[in-house]
Amino acid sequence: MPFLDPALERYAEANTAPEPDHLRELAAETQATTDLPNMLSGHVQGRFLSLLSHLVRPTLALEIGTFTGYSALCLAEGLAPDGILHTIDIFNPVAAMADRYFRKAGYTHRIRQHIAPALDVIPRIEGRFDLVFIDADKSNYIRYLDLVIDRMNTGGLIIADNVLWNGKVLAEAPAHDGDTRGLAAYARRVSTDERLQSVLLPLRDGLLVSRRK
Repeated sequence: MPFLDPALERYAEANTAPEPDHLRELAAETQATTDLPNMLSGHVQGRFLSLLSHLVRPTLALEIGTFTGYSALCLAEGLAPDGILHTIDIFNPVAAMADRYFRKAGYTHRIRQHIAPALDVIPRIEGRFDLVFIDADKSNYIRYLDLVIDRMNTGGLIIADNVLWNGKVLAEAPAHDGDTRGLAAYARRVSTDERLQSVLLPLRDGLLVSRRK
């Protein structure tokens, strides 16, 4: 479901900071060679993720859902000088592409890519998180939240993508599929959790940003 007229989308892009060259190249290769290029964060959302990361300056960041690595590279831009980003995907046929662009952008030693179930990997990552980006299997968003919320530093951000789910979250409950139910439940959970301050932004397919109090 397009939330903006295409002309307004172009206007937003024209008035947003430009993508670095390596991200433009990655976006073009993703569009040309992958089956689901719409999974890419894209220019405006990518710059917003970079902005949030620069505001937080995370020492330890986590991304659940790597795909071709575009959003990981956006988040890595704001890492603290000694910061590390862990990015996880259960099955990623384009992991080699992501790794190639991590190297090309100079983040080889700062982005650690895991190909395994996030529910298994997250408990093995040591430390407290400053920023978490959730963009994976929608039915498990709450399970991912439960794994990280008590490990967030005060002021840390939890960012969840696709929370409007192409408008399906407005459907009657019996029509919901598991992913839609999971996203609706996640939105209710973070908007009512007293440990979090949350805002849902209608950016692309919906971005829900929660700050750990």
